[in-house]
Order: sequence, then structure tokens, then C-alpha cells
Amino acid sequence: MLMLPGVAMAQSDPHAGHHMTPGMTMPKPAPKPVAKVKPKPKPKAPAGHPAQHAQSVSPTLAPVRENAKSEPVPTTEPMDPTMPMAGMDMTTPAEPTKVAPGAPPAPAEAPLMHHDMPEMTGMESMSHAGHHVMKSAFGLYPGNRDASGTSWQPDLSPHYGLHGEHGGWDLMLHGTVNVVYDNQSGPRGGEKAFVLGHIMGSAARDLSARDRLQLRVAVTPDPFMGPRGYPLLFATGETADGRTQLIDRQHPHDLISELSVSLSHRFTDRLSSYLFYGEVGDPAFGPPAYIHRLSIQDDPEAPISHHWLDSMHGTQGVITGGLVLGNIKVEASTFRGREPDQHRYDIEAPKFDSFAARVSWNPTATLALQASYAFQRSPEQVTPDQNQRRYSASAIYTRSVGAIGYWSTTFAWGRRIDIEPGVSSDALDAFVLESAIHPNDRWTFFGRGERVDNDELLPAAGSFHGTVFTVGKVSAGAIRDIQLVTHLKIGLGALGSRTFVPQGLNGAYGGDRWSGEVFIRFKLD
Repeated sequence: MLMLPGVAMAQSDPHAGHHMTPGMTMPKPAPKPVAKVKPKPKPKAPAGHPAQHAQSVSPTLAPVRENAKSEPVPTTEPMDPTMPMAGMDMTTPAEPTKVAPGAPPAPAEAPLMHHDMPEMTGMESMSHAGHHVMKSAFGLYPGNRDASGTSWQPDLSPHYGLHGEHGGWDLMLHGTVNVVYDNQSGPRGGEKAFVLGHIMGSAARDLSARDRLQLRVAVTPDPFMGPRGYPLLFATGETADGRTQLIDRQHPHDLISELSVSLSHRFTDRLSSYLFYGEVGDPAFGPPAYIHRLSIQDDPEAPISHHWLDSMHGTQGVITGGLVLGNIKVEASTFRGREPDQHRYDIEAPKFDSFAARVSWNPTATLALQASYAFQRSPEQVTPDQNQRRYSASAIYTRSVGAIGYWSTTFAWGRRIDIEPGVSSDALDAFVLESAIHPNDRWTFFGRGERVDNDELLPAAGSFHGTVFTVGKVSAGAIRDIQLVTHLKIGLGALGSRTFVPQGLNGAYGGDRWSGEVFIRFKLD
């Protein structure tokens, strides 16, 4: 029963308050006015604060009575309050509790809630500036846990963008577009002005009390920068012409960066499964793609560890199936091993010749852990006979800062081992530590450090591989956002980086180098 603060239960029962024994008479009490107690409104938490997610949506969602609003309420005829009833305690009705001026209201009993998914505790109705909590498309947990593909991030991670509902569909649109000037110094550097970013939309709906469908599409302006991408010291991977590999360049991504559909099914309050198909999408490997990781998504520059951790995020043809039990998820994928070619405006035919598996665990609302493995067949177009084994593990920590801010940090490790007939290859490791702090709605500060083993920076004659060099890089930057119009921000940003060149590469790079970027960002919010 829902009770008003300070009002005793006896007020709602006309027979309470008088205990009668047989043979005993009692005068009819005079009617006594009962003051109406108006509950004070609950204080609102600061709009947009990630802590609202932890208070409103627990990682372990409590079950709710499914029949709470369908049970009929029995009715009876009015009864004389003086009628003796054996066994009833009829004490004097309690006086309303007096509350001192300015004192907080007494706690009230929480009402029962009912939704199509009874385990959800009202998350679909929450919307506030910069943050929105939605149902997940993959299981019984907060939708803020979902990142790129089927990967997980901490539950306290905000989802920026526009959110709405139409005709039973939950709709989302988010995106950023960066106009960048890049200058990489030294004999292997260069400069370039270009546009990059991503725009993603999704639509999800419940098909029944246990089944949920999601459609998702994302596009990027990357192809407009040209097939050679942009200068980035120590970056390697993919090709601009189908014959030579890109070195010290970051390749552009394909125009369509995701085109996927997923269906999830709930078995119990804690167990669910899902099936994900992406004509373009992410297999079950690695942490969330860098453009979706809260710890570095404000940095427009790709990591030099991209092809160790998350280069499969634009895979053209992927099927993933997974089981979610509470805060643990186990999933596996089959996908096209070959990474996209130099034609950035098309979608290549799916070919399910590779395999990946990932275990994810969110032990708290602030922490997301994963470990994964992949066998990738013929990933590089210029070395078609070479396969790869990949391993990764990562930890992401996100917490709230101030009224509406956050601090997010990722530590990740990735390993690549090339598999080629008659060739013994070294294990190539990459380590990444990155962090971003967003203290208010105006400023974001970010930084990243990387250490990578790479055998493609100085290829041997007649080969695409050579000596393994361990290279390092640190970068830091900031962006200042301004609300341009409703739901659109413009940000002015800059970053600087320092590359650490080993002795064997001094002749090629001219020693350690300073580089940097300045950029203007447009962001839906």
C-alpha cells in the first residue's frame, strides 16, 4: 500500500482504533477532521549527471509484479464504525505527523511499476540534458552499457545525441563531424586538411514481452579525404591502390560504417540471448571502437594501435550470437576476414571465413572488462596468403565528476601474430592508456599514451614486413564546446603529440618528432 508521508495506516480504515469485547458498549466517536498532507516534491538531481543512471537504473534490475495493474480491487458496503468486530484492534486514529518548517519530507513507500519488460525500472522514460537511459537491444541491462557493435562500456557512460519515441519505436540519432588541419613533422610526415566523423541512427522496439528488435545504420564522411587518408606517424594498415600498403598514413573508413539488425530474447529475469547480423558491423573482438570509446572519442586522431585492437569495426559481413547472464556476457562471431579495400563507397560481399569470441564482465556500474580472441583470414589485400591470430584484453573505468561531468579511462592490450606458410612470425604487442575528463558542458580534456611493436614501418626489399621496432607515442588535447543552436554544439579543439623513435628508425624519421592538429567539431547533443 502506498502511504503518504507521516500519515498512519489507521486513517484509511474506518474500523481501526476500537477493540471491542463481547458485551461491551462504546459511544460513537465524534467525527474528527483529518488534515490532508500534501507530499512535497522530490528534489531533482542535476540534469544530465551520470550519477542519475546509478541511482535510477541498477546494474541488477529488480523484478516487478507483472499483474500489479490488472488485479481487480474488491468493493464492500459502507460499515458503521461503532459496529463491534471480534479480533479487530480499534485504537484511536493517529494524528498526522507534524513536520517542522524546512525539514525534508519523510520517505514514502515506492510504488510498484509495470512495463512491457517487467525488469526495467522506468529507464525508458528518463531523458535529460546530454544523457539518456534506454532499454538495451541485447539484454536485461541499461542501454547505456552498449557501445559499438555488441561491445560493453560502463553503465555510467552517457549516451549523447537525440532520443525520442514514435509509433512504439525508440529512436536515437547521434554524431560528430570534425574539420581538421593535421601537421605531422619530419621527413616521413606531412600536412593535410580534411573532414572526418560519424553519424549513427537506430530504431528499436519490443516485439513481445520477451523479444526486442533493433535496426542501426551509420555513415562517415571519411571517403571524401581521398584514398590515402591523412598523415599519421607510425600508423600502418590497408591500402590506397590495392598494390602498396599505407605507412605513416591513417586510412579512411568506408562511407557506410554500420548497417545491422539484431534480435534479443529474454528467458528469465537474468538470462537473455541475442543474434546480431551486420552487413557492415563489429565482430566480438576488442574494446569498443575508438570513435565510440568515451575515454578518447573527443580526439579526432586515430590511435597507432588501431590495427591491434579495433580495426574490425567496419567488417563487411558479420554474424554474432551471445548469452547474457546478469553482468556477464559470452559471445562469438563469424565474419569476413578481409578488411575493406580501397573502394570506400561500396559494400563488399559477405564471406564468413573468420572467427572471434569475447567474454565481457561489468562488475560495477563504473567498470567494464573484456577479453577476446580472433582468427582473421587474409586481412590485408596486399598479403592475401597471410592470416592473423589476435588477442585483446581491456578495462574501462568511468565515473561522474561534478554536476554533469565525467572521467573515463581505458587500458587495453592487443596482440597480433601473422600466420604464413613456411614463415615464423613474432608476436606483436600494443599497449594503450587513454583518459578524458569532462568537468562541465563546455570543456573536455583528453590524453593517450601508446607502445606498439610494428614490423611494417621499414619493410625489407621485396616484402611488406621487416625488422620489428617498438615505437611510442603520447598525445594530449582539449576542446571547448559552445551551444550553437538547440541540439547542436560547435567545438574548437587542438592536440599535440610526441613520437618516440627507436635508434634503428632515426635515419628514416629524423629522431623523435612533435606533431599536432587543430579542429572544429560539430556535435549533436
